[in-house]
Amino acid sequence: MNPVLDLLMSHRSIRKYTTQPIAPELLEQLLRAGQAAATSSFLQGATIIRVRNPESRRKLAVYAGNQAYVETAAEFLVFCADLQRPGNACRQYDKPFAGDFTEHFIIATVDVALMAQNIVVAAESAGLGICYIGGIRNNPREVSDLLQLPQGVYPVFGLCLGYPDQNPEIKPRLPLQVILKEDVYGEEGDAEQIAVYDEQVREYYRQRTGGGHGICWSEQVASLLSEKARPHMRQFLAEQGFTMR
Repeated sequence: MNPVLDLLMSHRSIRKYTTQPIAPELLEQLLRAGQAAATSSFLQGATIIRVRNPESRRKLAVYAGNQAYVETAAEFLVFCADLQRPGNACRQYDKPFAGDFTEHFIIATVDVALMAQNIVVAAESAGLGICYIGGIRNNPREVSDLLQLPQGVYPVFGLCLGYPDQNPEIKPRLPLQVILKEDVYGEEGDAEQIAVYDEQVREYYRQRTGGGHGICWSEQVASLLSEKARPHMRQFLAEQGFTMR
């Protein structure tokens, strides 16, 4: 195995950080590494809001479900899918703007994810820890108003960055045999593999630092998918100009 593979497979979410700041030159390198990610059709449809104002951080922590590490991390970045900037290019060249198509929404959102993951890998290679904050979609209107996001832009997730002040266990993933299919989608043998995996996850939650709920993966995702999940998002996206034609 090489160091890059070792790094990728040692990923953990970090929720406690030291007070050590991230050097400006390192942060710039991380952001440039993010820009180097693949981008569909060269859209470059991602914008990052670096939130430094303490009061804004406090509000974002509340909006995200009272996640205190949004305030305590050395850096907090909000990643936005951005069709405002390419829309400006349409206006510059007197072309009709058709950026409300579902495909444009998808490619901008994928651009955000690719950029963020590049930054995450670069950050972890420099000894930093990270935690994605999907909770900002709990209150996307309040987040957008706070960050003054225009039409054509929506906040996809936040990202905490900082030097770790904890060393959590690595959470086990599904068996590769379950997620890798040959030629066509099939489920033969998946149930047996997942049953074994469920016990691994149950044990992980029992043993992890600070304790845990002790439920298995199947139970966890069943609960997730049987409940309403941010039903406000569809209306919010439409209000931001993402009408999904």
